[in-house]
Amino acid sequence: MSENVLITDIFTKFQHSLDSDQETREVIRTICKEIDQISREAVTYLQIIHHKEEGIAQACQKTRGLFEKAREGYMKLKEAVPPTDYFKYHDHWRWVTQRYSFLISLVIWLEVGVLASHETVADILGISAVEEKEGFHLDIEDYLIGLLQLCSELSRLAVNAVTRGDYNRPLQISRFVMELNAGFRLLNLKNDHLRKRFDALKYDVKKIEEVVYDLSIRGMLPKTQEDKPEDEKSNEAA
Repeated sequence: MSENVLITDIFTKFQHSLDSDQETREVIRTICKEIDQISREAVTYLQIIHHKEEGIAQACQKTRGLFEKAREGYMKLKEAVPPTDYFKYHDHWRWVTQRYSFLISLVIWLEVGVLASHETVADILGISAVEEKEGFHLDIEDYLIGLLQLCSELSRLAVNAVTRGDYNRPLQISRFVMELNAGFRLLNLKNDHLRKRFDALKYDVKKIEEVVYDLSIRGMLPKTQEDKPEDEKSNEAA
C-alpha cells in the first residue's frame, strides 16, 4: 500500500511538471504568434523594393517601426522563458527569429549597403548576442540562416532592378553577395539544416552572375571610376 502511494506521489509531481510546461508553451506560442504577424507586415512593406526605387527609404522607416514592436515581443519572451530552458523552447521562435535576422539585414543593406552584424541584429531585437548556456540570446545559426535568406532576396532584387532600368544595383548586389559567399566558405558547416541552406547559395550567386554578365555583353554596365579613361578622370577632377 505504501509503495502504491509513493508511486502516486511521483506521478502526481510529473503531472504538475507537465502542466507547468504546457502553460509556459502556451504563453510562448501566443507571444510568437504576435511577433510573427509583425514580421509578415514587415515583409509586405519591403516588397516595394522589387517594384520601384522611390519609396524604399519610407518602407525601411516603417519597417524599423515594426522592429520596435517586435522588440517588445522579444522582451516578453525573455520574461516567459526560464533562463535555463532556452534550448528547450527554442523551436517556438527559431523560424520567426531567422526571418527577423533576414529583415533587419535587408533594411540595413538597403539603407547603408553594409552587412548587419550579429550584435546589431540582436541589439535591434533587444536580446543578447552572446552565445550562452543560459539566458535568452540570438542563436548564431538563426542569424546565419537569416543572411542566407538575404542573399536569396537580393538575387531576386538584382533581376527586378534591371527590369526597371537600374543597372547599378546588380553590381552592388554582386559585390556584396560574393563577399558573403566567401565568408560562408570559411565556415566548417556540418551536414544539417544550415549546411543544406548554404548549398542553395550557389544558385543565388549564379543568378546574380548571369544578370551582371548579361548587362556586360549588352554594354549596359555603368562605368566605375576605375574603368574610366585617364583623360576623363582628369576632366572630372578639374
